[in-house]
Amino acid sequence: MHWTTRPEAPEDAPAVRRVVLAAFDAPGEADLVDALRTDPAWIDGLSVVTESPDGEIVGHALLTRCHVDEVPALCLAPCSVLPVHQRSGAGSAAVRAVLAAARERGERFVIVLGHPDYYPRFGFGRASTHGIRLPAEVPDEALMALSLTDDPLPAGTVRYAAPFGI
Repeated sequence: MHWTTRPEAPEDAPAVRRVVLAAFDAPGEADLVDALRTDPAWIDGLSVVTESPDGEIVGHALLTRCHVDEVPALCLAPCSVLPVHQRSGAGSAAVRAVLAAARERGERFVIVLGHPDYYPRFGFGRASTHGIRLPAEVPDEALMALSLTDDPLPAGTVRYAAPFGI
């Protein structure tokens, strides 16, 4: 399947909410996306949708501002795909596109708390090996980090945007 990706437009918000609601068991992730849209952590152009050949929005990936101690970084969360299109490459297309957009903007670091079998394909590695941690207890293998440049990852504690509640 050929997937098209593009930055989210304001009129895409209802379709993105539908995708996120369908991808997760509870509305928390969809509510998080809505809250982040109004938060200073939101960065225009770093919310990417995946479209099917007929133009339906079937996937979404979001990067928002976070910090590792005082070093600016990005948080990749959430990533969502309509269940019928999961394991089809729609999610990977969105993640690759949003990481490319961040790289083009000169961003350096990305943090993700997610499935340890999924995110390494994009270059993410275990954050703890770089001294990166969360203020909450999470499985070590689930917290991952990526440098978008040749710069070494900074050590420290990740500070997420307020809507994350961490």
